[in-house]
Amino acid sequence: MFAVIKTGGKQYKVQKDSVIIIEKLNGKAGDKVSFDEVLMADGKVGTPMVKGASVSGEIMKQTRGEKIIVFKKIRRHGYRRKQGHKQALTVVKITDIKA
Repeated sequence: MFAVIKTGGKQYKVQKDSVIIIEKLNGKAGDKVSFDEVLMADGKVGTPMVKGASVSGEIMKQTRGEKIIVFKKIRRHGYRRKQGHKQALTVVKITDIKA
């Protein structure tokens, strides 16, 4: 059985015991989290959410993503700006799906 959840402005297809990397959630390693925005579960498609459905998970660790470089330049004007960014991420293990 799988479900489609929405968190951090993105959608994720999850199954029991799957590990997903999502945008940062508040909490420490070992904390329990619950996702109530379930778009699809057990073959039922919500309009837009499935009523009464939830997905439970456990935070495994807080981490950061790969560094990306943001570089802006305007030709022939001597304008150059270089900036880096690392996105804060959370690794979550799905423990239960309730449809």
